[in-house]
Amino acid sequence: MSPTASEALRARTVPGRLSAPEPGWTERADVVVVGSGVAGLTAALRLVDALGPDADVVVVTKDRISVGSTRWAQGGVAAALGPGDTPREHEVDTLVAGAGACDAEAVRVLVEEGPDAVRELIGLGAQFDLDPEGELSLTREGGHHRDRIVHAGGDATGAEIQRALVAAVGRDPQIRVVKRAHVLDLVLAEDGGVAGLTLHEMGQGQHDGVGLVRARAVVLASGGLGQVFSQTTNPSVSTGDGMAIALRAGAALRDLEFVQFHPTVMYLGPLSTGQQPLISEAVRGEGAFLVDAPLEDGGTRFMTGVHELADLAPRDVVAKAIRRRMIETGMPHMWLDARHLGTDRGEDPEAFWQRRFPTILATCRSHGVDPVTDLIPVAPACHYASGGVATDTWGRTGVPGLYATGEVACSGVHGANRLASNSLLEGLVFSRRIAQVLPGELRGWHEPAADVREPGLVDADARRGLQETMSDRVGVLRSAAGLAEADAVLADLVAEGGDEPYLDSWEVTNLVTLSTALTGAAALREETRGSHWREDHPERDDARWAGHVDIRLEDGSLTWAFAPAAPTDTDLGALAAPADLTVDLTAAEGEGVA
Repeated sequence: MSPTASEALRARTVPGRLSAPEPGWTERADVVVVGSGVAGLTAALRLVDALGPDADVVVVTKDRISVGSTRWAQGGVAAALGPGDTPREHEVDTLVAGAGACDAEAVRVLVEEGPDAVRELIGLGAQFDLDPEGELSLTREGGHHRDRIVHAGGDATGAEIQRALVAAVGRDPQIRVVKRAHVLDLVLAEDGGVAGLTLHEMGQGQHDGVGLVRARAVVLASGGLGQVFSQTTNPSVSTGDGMAIALRAGAALRDLEFVQFHPTVMYLGPLSTGQQPLISEAVRGEGAFLVDAPLEDGGTRFMTGVHELADLAPRDVVAKAIRRRMIETGMPHMWLDARHLGTDRGEDPEAFWQRRFPTILATCRSHGVDPVTDLIPVAPACHYASGGVATDTWGRTGVPGLYATGEVACSGVHGANRLASNSLLEGLVFSRRIAQVLPGELRGWHEPAADVREPGLVDADARRGLQETMSDRVGVLRSAAGLAEADAVLADLVAEGGDEPYLDSWEVTNLVTLSTALTGAAALREETRGSHWREDHPERDDARWAGHVDIRLEDGSLTWAFAPAAPTDTDLGALAAPADLTVDLTAAEGEGVA
């Protein structure tokens, strides 16, 4: 029988809403989109088309419209666009990476609608790299058995997508953008559905301070929770605000324990915190490989034999292998050897790096490492939240009038471990789907109900200690003892509270709320699956844990419940890698993995 609760979990109290001044102004919008990355801007553009010429769509962004995770995406967008590739093969790669925790219907939607979503993005003006024949240039990343990653500017895909979407939004007079505004909480009607939201504009725009935006629907596209951890690839704005907002409004969070740690993040030293430089999986897709020391000094390619795809195995496999080797050697990092890239094509490595990975090249050199001649020090760091606000395949949450898309959401496509370059695709596909159903479901104008949720804050000074605790106890390696220690620290932070409502304390309150929810989910799931690695339960246990952990906030207390997964009709064994794509694990030292 599947578990429904854990004796190790105790009720955890967190604020029911953020303490904040009463709204000093009020505005109206038919739909408010929270977030300005690929998911948010795609949703806004599609919604104005779907709602018609009289619709009023507002995009609220925490900083400038171009600030967020999308512009940092290096690798690209995965879609079955190449010769011989099919959505079915993309589906299998996604399900395998998801380690038995994907929603099969959501994955099917992603891979079947993905190619058209990419073509639509091209139609909006996104300029992807082309091969010499003028066709889309496709590459491969971890977990993929085909070359299906479209990219732009070599390694600047996210920046190009963001540019194209920002330009398209700028051309549309129906979309209003509110910049430098921090959304505090949803405002609910008597029926428990959306009536609007409160936000704080930070000194710019028509208003300053806390205000109320009345709305008929809200679309959350606010990104992930990377700042929960001390080392992350996420920008500083990724404090999980949308997830916390939805939780406090009555929506469920799902699969929060599945936090993906990118295996190859540039190691900057033991004291480095915050956003760290990502070394894209596409570098390994072009032939770079991991070593525990230079091969010329007796080092080994430790991924050989670990997985059939070796250095291009799914991210959880590579991250765990790196961490294991770090523990075995006592080293604080491993090495990525990319010095030979381009030579298999007769290209000079310097020219190759300048053409294919100019951004990564410049970043590495800015930190004193030249990947043309030097090995790159790498270690896993928090990269992506596979879980989030639970939605159906149309982006609907359990709160009427509230939708979610992109990293803030848990659509079910990623399961326990996101397949490389599926994240941008998810934002494109599910934002388009929200625009298909929202017009027919658009609520009337509802009066806000009296808010009886208990307000609260956590002291802003708790941020650094919180992040270090989460990295040490709830990071790549987890155990019951470490999770209990983290839980105690988090409970103390909530009990101590805070008394000054402003941006830093609001962010830290959201971080503590999500850290508490994540830690409880990780304690409940007593197995190792995908990106969730329990040292005290090292095996995957499908008999007990094939399903999801759902988290709710009820009367100020968090609850965790296990929901068994629906069976899938996909036969993974029948769709193994094609023979011509099998990885050669006996490749000579110095040669790249296909």
